[in-house]
Amino acid sequence: MVKYLLAAFLISLSNFLQAQDATLRGTITTADGKPAEAVTVVLEGTSKATAAGKKGNYEIKNIKPGSYIVRVSFVGVNEQSQLVDFKAGAVETLDFVLKENEQQLQEVVIAANKMGTKGDEFVAKMPLKNLENPQVYSAVSAEIMKQQVISNYDDALRNVPGITRAWESTGRGGDGGAYFSLRGFEAQPALVNGLPALVSGNLDPADVEEIQVIKGPSGTLFGASFYGYGGIINTITKKPFYQFGGEASYTVGSFGLNRLAVDVNTPLSKTKKIAFRLNAAAQTENSFQDAGFKKSFFIAPGFVYEVNDKLSFHVLAELLEEKRAVPPVFFNTDRESPMDFKNIKELNLNPDLSFTNNDLTIRNPRKNLQARMLYKFNSQWTSQTVFSAGNIKSDGIYTYIWGVDPDKPDERNYFYQYFNNQDYNTNTVDIQQNFNGDFKIGQLRNRVLIGLDYFNRTEKNNSSGWITTRRVSPQGGISDTDPSNPDGLNKDAIKAALAATEYTDSKLTKRSYSAYASDVINFTPAFSAMLSLRADYFDNKAGAATESFNQMTYSPKFGLVYQPVLDKVSIFANYMNAFFNVGPVDVYDSSNNYIGSKALKPERANQIEFGVKTNLFEEKLQATLSFYNTRVGNRVYSTANNNSEQGGKTQSRGVELDVTTNPVPGLNFIAGFSHGKIKVIEGNTATPTDFYNEVGRSPGGQGPQTLANLWATYKIMDGKLKDFGVSFGGNYAGVNKVIDNSVTGVFELPAYTLLNGGLFYNGKKIRVTANINNITNKQYYIGYWSVNPQKRRNFAASVAFKF
Repeated sequence: MVKYLLAAFLISLSNFLQAQDATLRGTITTADGKPAEAVTVVLEGTSKATAAGKKGNYEIKNIKPGSYIVRVSFVGVNEQSQLVDFKAGAVETLDFVLKENEQQLQEVVIAANKMGTKGDEFVAKMPLKNLENPQVYSAVSAEIMKQQVISNYDDALRNVPGITRAWESTGRGGDGGAYFSLRGFEAQPALVNGLPALVSGNLDPADVEEIQVIKGPSGTLFGASFYGYGGIINTITKKPFYQFGGEASYTVGSFGLNRLAVDVNTPLSKTKKIAFRLNAAAQTENSFQDAGFKKSFFIAPGFVYEVNDKLSFHVLAELLEEKRAVPPVFFNTDRESPMDFKNIKELNLNPDLSFTNNDLTIRNPRKNLQARMLYKFNSQWTSQTVFSAGNIKSDGIYTYIWGVDPDKPDERNYFYQYFNNQDYNTNTVDIQQNFNGDFKIGQLRNRVLIGLDYFNRTEKNNSSGWITTRRVSPQGGISDTDPSNPDGLNKDAIKAALAATEYTDSKLTKRSYSAYASDVINFTPAFSAMLSLRADYFDNKAGAATESFNQMTYSPKFGLVYQPVLDKVSIFANYMNAFFNVGPVDVYDSSNNYIGSKALKPERANQIEFGVKTNLFEEKLQATLSFYNTRVGNRVYSTANNNSEQGGKTQSRGVELDVTTNPVPGLNFIAGFSHGKIKVIEGNTATPTDFYNEVGRSPGGQGPQTLANLWATYKIMDGKLKDFGVSFGGNYAGVNKVIDNSVTGVFELPAYTLLNGGLFYNGKKIRVTANINNITNKQYYIGYWSVNPQKRRNFAASVAFKF
């Protein structure tokens, strides 16, 4: 009884003492009287800070009595500060007026770094600044995409260190989006605003505010459905705001590129409580090869309703209709036979050949719906209830090139081309409930996340069987065709042959029920720790008994941050985890007779990373330097008699540098460098033909070991040429070992350097941009365990009208 009375007394005493604390509030506006959103307000010498809201208002509570300097800052804006004497229980009002007007502030935002403030909260699922976060992440802003006249979502990621595209979207069911290599592991764009949003074709950049690449295994907060061990790709969309505005743009470019895009925002109430935003785009484009095209239409309406200061609703819908003729991926090995070539020169692939025609098309429609309810209980606790649903589809002809004829040793340079009629639907539903708290226990500040997550993914496959109509050589030779289909690409003949195959009729449902919690504890204003844990129950339902299974998995995450110079330099370290649910495998005896199935543990990745982040010279230089070591365990590999064992391990180690700076007004640089190496450290020593698990070799899909990126812009700030500018940059990729096996041999894609540049005018009402990509006309290639030729020199020009 005594301990309960003592606890009640301490709580009462704490409330009494907090009641004597002071409060600071005020409004921040621009020189022309407009609200200045997202401006940072800091109480120097303490851990207390906040950011101005949409109306420019801010508030800091629980200030101990005394004299403090209140500092106001924003990227690229001169700081302001003022000394304030806080008395016990007093409420002080302090307003600031920035020297910049609304248009100038917008230009400052444009010139700002790619680590934008808009998306920091999605990385940790709580408001946490980059310097406070022990996890590494990079971001590409919408403004950078406009500078580079990007009409293809994938191209934006050339601005991020440590990631490179492995192959373009294939459109196939289940995983038909583009594949990337990130820190040596595969990754796909699968999140929108931190929520599931799968893709089987391409993503449209029309409603993209920022693309985040969140580095390292991130299963603790995002689960196993997006388990990329090197990291995950999260798209942050544009949000409605409470003023009328927008822009319309038209883009034209090489290979028949034509794109029309609009972005219109309007308030729907006089009290600025309801707003609507519409982004839409229509695009047509041909291939740089002898066949191939894309036609797409995209529309994304967004709606926000602020019921009051505590409750708001946000709704977003994305609808994409896409039809394409997709060149097949050229797999230059069957993963079993020795290769006769070890590089591009010996393979002698003609990069102008598509190995398809424009009759063989596939549709990849996509629907994505997200709805959020935000509720603020008080100054310490907020709630976010989220519902999201998505649908992706693959409908049409999918083809790829793979495998040689072992009975024709004289024609080892000819590969089979396979065809399939895709009818594949994937539906997802995700429901999340997150609670965020920001409070003190004693003198320790705690920023807490408590979340529940239900995710359902249903895949329905009614696709045809597979046929091969021909064999092709890298130089375009054709063999083994039917006289009624002499080039092997006749649409009617292919569909007739596919109609005679056995069609799949399967439905697979995957569900996960998860709970997670994270706490960022500030022991001092400069030193904090992140402690996080996820509990995930996975339930897999399928037609075959051996495919249905369930697993319970725990995923921890820890991090430490120390800021030797508060708000300017942080030293961090993290331990991060991700997992992938592995289903049971069939077991066979020595005579290859089936004797049952065996359950397996989840595959698991663990990472140790440390480094330093900076935000220096009045936020003119932001940089992150990190060193990581990621190990993946419980990998499954093949053994004799079609059996499988679990226990393989892969290790990826490397270094990354990400820099953003604007040393003088108008001049901006983003640059990055990464170097890493991945190899199998435990696996199959008895069966070297296990393509992905040979000890000491690369597992495949890792991309080049060395990558570098640079983008610089200079905009003239005054004079007769005011608002004109120039941009220049490029990318370097080292040698890419796409095949590494003692039986098949080694195949390498050569290193390359690409240079890009352009001119622009970016005024108050109009923006004109003209860029040339791959200025030196370099022929280069990317690949997973494949060879994918890329565009040579090309141009793109855009004109946009702002209103």
